[in-house]
Amino acid sequence: MTTKIILETLAVVALTAGQAIAAPLPLQHSTISAAYNGSADGMLGLDQLFAPVPGSNVTAIDPGGANGVEFLSADFLYGIDFAEDGVMTVYNNGPVAAGAYSMRFDFGASLAAPLTRFTLIDGSAVGGIPMLTLIDGHTIGLDLSALDWGAGFTSFSARLDAAPSPVPEPASITLMLAGLASIVFARRRTPQA
Repeated sequence: MTTKIILETLAVVALTAGQAIAAPLPLQHSTISAAYNGSADGMLGLDQLFAPVPGSNVTAIDPGGANGVEFLSADFLYGIDFAEDGVMTVYNNGPVAAGAYSMRFDFGASLAAPLTRFTLIDGSAVGGIPMLTLIDGHTIGLDLSALDWGAGFTSFSARLDAAPSPVPEPASITLMLAGLASIVFARRRTPQA
């Protein structure tokens, strides 16, 4: 009876070990370079007080969000805020004419872990769905062209997720369980004094 309980417990532990969940990506101390419609000049950063100067498309995360958004698009249609907990919010500052509106944000080597997922968490204020793209482990892309912002002054939010902790491969789990089972069965065969 004890052997059966041990094996069942080990099986549950092995199976749950394979179910790692991505965690929100902390963005403290991150520095982001941005582009709007393919141009670095199209994005203005908080570090340069949103002035259209060389390098204004690079800014650091505003700790605690005290100063508002990290970026404004050069046409002032959009404000983009990155919170330290990994949530990105895109604000719209007025009516948006039909057209192409895309953004790209590159965190370079400033992230604590590689990006693994980029998901919409609240898009109820806008019509349509923004196209969210995870380009690589440190770069995300947004395509806002299909969104209906209504009369403006709305927003949506998305979450950046980090890599989950390493998960053992199924073959490793199987080998571990087989080894433990053989130890248990060997003990059962040993004559007890």
